[in-house]
Amino acid sequence: MSERSALISGAGVGGPVLAYWLARHGFRVTVVERAGAPRSSGNPVDVRGPAMDVVTRMGVLPRLRRAATGNTGLAFVDAAGRRVARVDLAAARRGEEIELPRGDLAAILYEAAREHAEFVFDDSMTALAQDGHGVEVTFERAAPRRFDLVVGADGLHSVTRRLAFGQESGLVRHMGLYVATTPLGGGPGAGRDVVMHNAPGRAVAVCPTPAGDLAFFLYRAPAEPGFDHRDAGQHQRMLAAAFAGVGWRAPELLERARAAGDLYFDSVSQVRMPRWWAGRVALLGDAASCVSLFGDGSTLAVAGAYTLARELAATPGDPQAAFRRYESAHRRLVDPKQAGVATAAALLAPATRAGIAARNLAARAWPLVSAAATRLRPRPA
Repeated sequence: MSERSALISGAGVGGPVLAYWLARHGFRVTVVERAGAPRSSGNPVDVRGPAMDVVTRMGVLPRLRRAATGNTGLAFVDAAGRRVARVDLAAARRGEEIELPRGDLAAILYEAAREHAEFVFDDSMTALAQDGHGVEVTFERAAPRRFDLVVGADGLHSVTRRLAFGQESGLVRHMGLYVATTPLGGGPGAGRDVVMHNAPGRAVAVCPTPAGDLAFFLYRAPAEPGFDHRDAGQHQRMLAAAFAGVGWRAPELLERARAAGDLYFDSVSQVRMPRWWAGRVALLGDAASCVSLFGDGSTLAVAGAYTLARELAATPGDPQAAFRRYESAHRRLVDPKQAGVATAAALLAPATRAGIAARNLAARAWPLVSAAATRLRPRPA
């Protein structure tokens, strides 16, 4: 049988893991990424549970440990900066878990996969035309090419999903929140706690990372008419309006966000699809089932990539059977995570002053809140 070919859209977390394992199973793999280079920044994310075995098998666990943030707590402060409650995240962890900046995770996974696959940066797909034997792919820059199968690991705003399944409006659900992050520069801070201040329906925090502190904003709002996840000017206006009058360090951090060249801003959304594949095209990670801000997106992307590669290797010539088994197995991990947004929002961004007070009281008095919070720390959409 001739060597099978696979195109993966997205070089973030799931894409390089899938490329690594498909190549190990004998596929000829190409990864296309819209960005001009591997992502170098991002909010801290977790690797734990089923992903730990995958990264161990890939030989990257020591590098992940060296890149870990070492954060130990989530401290809530009032407008004057006085601590009113704290959740001990370190004490609540079960087994080994690694928190590290998303950019570091993506870079480490890319380095592990780059010798096994072709990576094409600064390009994207514009059309897919599939038949019973393969997929013809048209690109923005490169010449058209044909592959045996295509996998979209290209995030919440997936190009693959749009080309193969339709527009976002019918598949992506706004969850009543918006999130923004921006690096503050400088070296690592002295603290190891994430420090957060709340006003009703709003949260602003400073998160330590090895490369320096990160500002984090979260607020409740209905879907913005005409929202464009690529419109930086719109994002600045929405953020400034949402946090006007909020105390603590909010004015300073808003100014830093206004001046930032790499502000991340997006709707907190979930992807809900009846099926993650169509013919010879499948979706992975956030493209298929974004668990949004509060879930285990990186862990699920790593675990899902390994499962998908395993199933494709097990059924040569029948990608649909592999896609069905991958989806059946992986939905058992994803579905419970998608159900937890309301609980997480109540913890991180209570809607009322009474809700903030109740959350702070629970954090002081109820040790089990620590176990919940370690699963619900902020994550990018």
